Amino acid sequence: MNFVFLGMPGAGKGTQAKIISKKYNIPHISTGDILREAVANKTELGIQAKKYMDEGALVPDELVVSLVKERIIQPDCEKGFILDGFPRNLEQAKILEEMLEEIKKTLDAVFFFSLDEEVVVKRLTARRVCSNCGAVYNMIYNPPKVEGVCDICGGRLITRDDDKEETVRNRLRTYNKDTAPLIDYYKKKGLLYTIDASLSVNDVTKEIERHIKK
Repeated sequence: MNFVFLGMPGAGKGTQAKIISKKYNIPHISTGDILREAVANKTELGIQAKKYMDEGALVPDELVVSLVKERIIQPDCEKGFILDGFPRNLEQAKILEEMLEEIKKTLDAVFFFSLDEEVVVKRLTARRVCSNCGAVYNMIYNPPKVEGVCDICGGRLITRDDDKEETVRNRLRTYNKDTAPLIDYYKKKGLLYTIDASLSVNDVTKEIERHIKK
């Protein structure tokens, strides 16, 4: 069971990846996490990646795919894995395909989390973080009991720069330019399953499981 979860930031890929990972006992692999881990562990690839990150440059596609390979050849990926938010562009998708062929693995399905752009903007800009303890709230799904005040420690809730509307719209422009072409790419390969990401968390999980059982 080797899956890719594809979709706009804020479409719920990470939430579902955690749920499916736990249910089927297959690792949830996020490139952000493996990059941070490789850098923290000072692996050879981590040291190379850190040079780019320190300069504020994008880590090259080949290096990102090498980090993914390093992760998916681990014993816990024997039964499968979920790639969350990766590949991010056509070049990465093609290099990933070659790499999987090399290690004799294949992708079984690409789940595309379909959601209206304005809903994404609303979801992401509704996020608030406690400036004191770091607790995360969403003004739509799990608002604090008192607006602007953390339930846990009483700290002030703030909007991070990442969650400001202008930043969110910039991220979506990048997604539309670089990542959206993957929808057609995987559709032509017969791997794409479209999931209605506007449904409740439970219903989205059921929809994914329906396709997995097929």
